[in-house]
Amino acid sequence: MSIADTLQIPTTKLDLIIRNVEIASYIPGRIRLYSRKLVNNAALADEIKQELTRYNELTEIEIGLVTGSVLIKYDPSVLRKNTALTKVEQYVMTHAKKRASRQN
Repeated sequence: MSIADTLQIPTTKLDLIIRNVEIASYIPGRIRLYSRKLVNNAALADEIKQELTRYNELTEIEIGLVTGSVLIKYDPSVLRKNTALTKVEQYVMTHAKKRASRQN
């Protein structure tokens, strides 16, 4: 385990994004995020969408400018083959306001 892991320091741009938003809900395969900075901010929405679409493991990204929400959908078994994304998912799991589990 690295010092970055121990101190929970973001190691990727995606990790940094996730740690700077409210993690509203988590279900394996579906994550909902919120950020006030995203409300009516098309430039930031484009930047976030561009970053998230770099990951082929993420199957759908929806950004709501009115609410400042980001919905990320993915296949958990595919995502978990990527070590960096697995770390992000584990962080989301432990910091989500609402957590639900379902069979995958």
